[in-house]
Amino acid sequence: MPEKPTVLPPDFCRIYGSVYFERDPRKQAGTQFTIYEETEEAFANLVVYKEDNKLFADAPGLWYPAPNRDFADFVVFVSPNRNLADFGVYFTKIRSFAGCKE
Repeated sequence: MPEKPTVLPPDFCRIYGSVYFERDPRKQAGTQFTIYEETEEAFANLVVYKEDNKLFADAPGLWYPAPNRDFADFVVFVSPNRNLADFGVYFTKIRSFAGCKE
């Protein structure tokens, strides 16, 4: 009997570390993901906590805002249009709430 394939979480569930937020549509081609900032946690795929120290951004949903693209582990484009985004994020003020909801 064949084994069932393992279901992996979506790639965005693995984003952590330093993240640069690109807002210029002309530079979107050089980004790894397109996100939409949700206003409500219920609609988000990923709940993100912004870390003040890069060393503590060591789990999915823990992001350290990188000062520029060159020092970022991930570069995401922030879209003003939910329909054009790969996934939605909600920024929380409580660290323990961060993580993937998928």
